[in-house]
Amino acid sequence: MAETKTPRLATNSGPGRLLIAVYLVFAIAATSRAGLQIATKFDEAPVAYLLSALAALIYIVAAVGLARAGHAGRRIALACCAVELVGVVGVGALSLVDPDLFPDETVWSQFGSGYGYVPLLLPVLGLLWLWHTRPHPHPH
Repeated sequence: MAETKTPRLATNSGPGRLLIAVYLVFAIAATSRAGLQIATKFDEAPVAYLLSALAALIYIVAAVGLARAGHAGRRIALACCAVELVGVVGVGALSLVDPDLFPDETVWSQFGSGYGYVPLLLPVLGLLWLWHTRPHPHPH
């Protein structure tokens, strides 16, 4: 008989609920900040403000993916966490190497230092949670 894969835990259970809540808080914070900056001073640092808006979108979609659980939700959350990690490391490094690229901070500037480095920690925790809750073979 064929083996099926079942998750150890759903991504939206246990500590996953806290992870979803943190993603939602960051989604609200980044959306609010980027929206205000884009509406009032976009010409001052358009790249920085658009990156904050992108981060906000990624936080929203990651939270939805984690909350949905299931195969599709996991894939969405995995893609978001991976893109988020690349973004925060890339923007973080660029913001230190060439600060003139970002005349105003983004959520990911200096690896999220303005947010207590949570933007750097969040995708790592998300990826670890997705690995911890990954489906494993279950014999029938």
